[in-house]
Amino acid sequence: MTARARSFAVLAIIAGGALAIISSTQTWLDVTLDAGATAALQVAGAKAFTMLAPLSLAALALGLALTVVGRALRYAFGALALLIGGTLTVAAARIAIEQPLDAVAAAVTTSTGLSGTAAIAGLVTSVTATPWPWLTVVAGVLIVAGGALTIATAHLWRRSGRRYRTDGGTGAGAAAPSATAASRPYDAIDSWDDLSHGDDPTAR
Repeated sequence: MTARARSFAVLAIIAGGALAIISSTQTWLDVTLDAGATAALQVAGAKAFTMLAPLSLAALALGLALTVVGRALRYAFGALALLIGGTLTVAAARIAIEQPLDAVAAAVTTSTGLSGTAAIAGLVTSVTATPWPWLTVVAGVLIVAGGALTIATAHLWRRSGRRYRTDGGTGAGAAAPSATAASRPYDAIDSWDDLSHGDDPTAR
């Protein structure tokens, strides 16, 4: 159960970050401008929400780092995942529901050369959201779930690198941890731990 919890936590954060990265390159908003202006605009996620790509990359890095860090950092990274996921969820939901003018202002300015809230508001006749903001909400929820599960179960996770002690411990004291490790489920994240410490996971 512990191994499954860790795997789900890590994979949820990585999957959420990956989905959000993909979303940043897709069209979030279709903007119709006044007939006297240029043609309709398509606003990508990275333009509608400028922090989308950096937060998504941070989530990916955080998920990967969780496979090798110690207990204290697991709690810190879990809290950071909650913050990142919550920010993505709230921001994407706002854009999906409200289609705010500030989300399209930069694209309109780039296309028409006009700036200022009043000028842009006069040009924009309608803004329609695509499914991608809602998919980003899903990504944010995945990251939040992974962060919450990390905080709840981090103290039970198998410690990275404990199989690679070089302190020369022998006898019953050294055999006990090995027996405990062998009794626990061995998952894909454990294999990643092995590789990160230069060992062959297939030799287990």
